[in-house]
Amino acid sequence: MEIKVLGTGCANCKTLEKTVHIALEEMKLEANVEKVEDISKIMAYGIMRTPGLVINSKVVLTGKIPSIKEMKELIEKHS
Repeated sequence: MEIKVLGTGCANCKTLEKTVHIALEEMKLEANVEKVEDISKIMAYGIMRTPGLVINSKVVLTGKIPSIKEMKELIEKHS
């Protein structure tokens, strides 16, 4: 599974990345988690608000930080 956290390094982006790692750990799943901070790469995904979350090349979340429960649901749905 490939997960990308899109954001320029703001507090919300860092929080989203931590949430991804916590959810994966609790689910006992392994994934390649990449933090994308390059604005041109972020814009290539067509998102207008950060942070953004991409799972297996699909944008699944923009502009908010989900709870751990919501993150687990997103991972399950898109893995």
